[in-house]
Amino acid sequence: MVIPVHDVNPVRRTPWVTYALVAANVLVFLFTPGLAGSVAGGSDLSQLCHLQAFLDHYAAVPRELIHHQLPQLVPTGAVQGGPGGAGCAVAPPSYDKSAPLSVFTAMFLHGSWIHLLGNMLFLMIFGNNVEDRMGHIRYTLFYVVCGYAAGYGFALLNADSADPLIGASGAIAGVLGAYLVLYAKARVWVLVPFLFFLPLRLPAWLVLGFWFVLQAFYSSGEGVSDAGTVAYEAHVVGFLAGMLLAWPLKAATPPPPEPRGLLFGRRARPRHTW
Repeated sequence: MVIPVHDVNPVRRTPWVTYALVAANVLVFLFTPGLAGSVAGGSDLSQLCHLQAFLDHYAAVPRELIHHQLPQLVPTGAVQGGPGGAGCAVAPPSYDKSAPLSVFTAMFLHGSWIHLLGNMLFLMIFGNNVEDRMGHIRYTLFYVVCGYAAGYGFALLNADSADPLIGASGAIAGVLGAYLVLYAKARVWVLVPFLFFLPLRLPAWLVLGFWFVLQAFYSSGEGVSDAGTVAYEAHVVGFLAGMLLAWPLKAATPPPPEPRGLLFGRRARPRHTW
């Protein structure tokens, strides 16, 4: 997988919404109970129980979204001993959970710093231009709609799953789909892992098209051993939703700068990176 670091596509206005989304995701991650250990490199049972209770409350769960079946017992965040050893205590929920609202809150939850940083990298590189084209308000609505499309799309395909769905990936996939529609010919600086990280300047249609093909391939369960832990279907649905919503803007979108040729090696090193 290539790693994008910068796009050659200037903006006309400051992408305040994109900055705010990045800040919100980082702040939520830093204040998520039980994640302090994962940031530091380890976590104990108490932290894991707190995290499990928090995610059960605020993450989107396909079975809850489709069948409206809320669990009778949920983790409390406490540690409890048992015949098989210590584990997370469960009890009837002390809160009323809104399944539709959980899709929104899940967009700001991440399970690890790698999960968070990967999502924020893509959002910073591609979100500023989509926001610039749509405007702050429409972009905000667009982001949320793509997140909901991805969340419910994944839930429809996994209606009986009780595993929590978290992350901004679905909404950001919508941003990538919109970028592909609006700025397919824009050039993107990427790092390609080949013995060492080789910098290349590639067209957006190649970078994002390759990303989408990988997500579609992985969503079938092929090529990855952790297909059950990554919501690739949500990425696919979010990407397609972003393309569809951005399509009416395509005709009136000014073309990006189009430097010719592919550069590599020292000449391909970007001057500015996100």
